[in-house]
Amino acid sequence: MVVEELTSFAGYAGFFMLLLGIMWFINASYEANRRESWRQLTGVDDWNFDITKVLRLMTYYGFIVGILCITAGTIGLILDVAPSIAYAATTGDERNVFTSVFLIIFGFFAFMKPLNDLPISSMVGLFVATIITLAIAFLIPDSAVELIENYVNPKIILIVIFFIIFTVVAITVKFYTAGLMAASKFISWAPIAFIVAIISFIQAFMLLVMGTSLA
Repeated sequence: MVVEELTSFAGYAGFFMLLLGIMWFINASYEANRRESWRQLTGVDDWNFDITKVLRLMTYYGFIVGILCITAGTIGLILDVAPSIAYAATTGDERNVFTSVFLIIFGFFAFMKPLNDLPISSMVGLFVATIITLAIAFLIPDSAVELIENYVNPKIILIVIFFIIFTVVAITVKFYTAGLMAASKFISWAPIAFIVAIISFIQAFMLLVMGTSLA
């Protein structure tokens, strides 16, 4: 039953390719709006502020679209599922490696794009530090608390533990995600994002309508 549901989900890969193209077009439009170099290149100096805000808000939907694309691409690749009904009928009821790999790679970068605008390392550090500090506060025996109170206020110790964990986790996450963020920013550069969007649209059209693939 589960395998059938996963297979059915992966069969919508062509549709997810279309969503991916829309998201990358939105990303490209937003980057073109906000980057001064692109405004100088196009000769447009005054962008509508409300449009820019809407575009930025919509880029955050890339988080969801990215997850869907990664999932569909991975399932299709592993379970050998055709990316669309038209593709299965015209080309063959089998996976299309190009579609799966494209969905996984650019779905991942679509997933990462909103994180460029968020202090992700601080958020992760705050979450982990809060969970661990609360766990210590609830799990530490009363006898240990009474013993600590003889020397220092337990609240101070919890505050110190919180900040130590927060700092260590935030620095670690920032270090390991720096390279991914840099790659995501490069891919999000307006001209490259437009190219990704165009390829996605073409591939989606070929999968859903023609039942073929670019590769």
